[in-house]
Amino acid sequence: MIKLIAIDLDGTLLNGKKVVTEKNKVALQAAKDQGVKIVICTGRPLRAIRPYLKELNLEEPGDYSITFNGGLVQNNDTGAVMEKAALSFEQVNELLQLGRDLSLPIDVVSEEVVWSLPTAPSYPSIYGQLNPLLDCRKTTVAQLDPEALYNKAVVAYEQTYLDQQIAKIPDHIREGYEVIKTRDVLLEFMPKGITKAYGIQLLIEDLGIRQEEVMAIGDEENDLPMIAFAGIGVAMENAVPQVKEQADVITASNEEDGVAQVIEQYVLGGNE
Repeated sequence: MIKLIAIDLDGTLLNGKKVVTEKNKVALQAAKDQGVKIVICTGRPLRAIRPYLKELNLEEPGDYSITFNGGLVQNNDTGAVMEKAALSFEQVNELLQLGRDLSLPIDVVSEEVVWSLPTAPSYPSIYGQLNPLLDCRKTTVAQLDPEALYNKAVVAYEQTYLDQQIAKIPDHIREGYEVIKTRDVLLEFMPKGITKAYGIQLLIEDLGIRQEEVMAIGDEENDLPMIAFAGIGVAMENAVPQVKEQADVITASNEEDGVAQVIEQYVLGGNE
């Protein structure tokens, strides 16, 4: 019996118009009504997914989200942090130097604020354009607070140039961080070992849910760990090849209510 469904947003629950379809809403509500925990797992901060949580009736006590790709486990109703992991200030500076070396625009996410740094003036970040709900502010390295909580660093830029520069990232960076492409124009750097699966594991330990009672649904490279971790790992039809290879089940695409289809088959039917 599935007791927790971990769901990615972009390319998974959301269609190409960034909309949750009515069929997906109905399936998620039906699962919640049966006592299944519905957990949004995203690279975004909680602030940036609030409209979706409200729309999905996921702002009640006992509702949770995993944000920053596993870096925070939070209560949806209060925003309280149950578990957290973050970059050190030394790591932030190392990634900023990488941005300068490779002419990549680095943004550093600190809780609810995105700090845009001038690491590549000729290649301005498009991170704010990807999600208008983000609170993006320009700053300098000297103005960063060494005591602040830094959840992740990101590079958002046009795909061809980004992929070209990703190939130049040195091995010591790849060995020291989770370096994950979460969208075709978005690269993220997380503390080593911090993934969506890490966040799910912490949450289910808190809730007394077993690993085999988890379903995880996703489409991108950053969803691989949670799909491998879950009792039922689900890839969308539009998922990247390596996610499909890892998944136990392939459902329909995000344009065809794939989330609803797999929940109806494996959760609602299986939990009756």
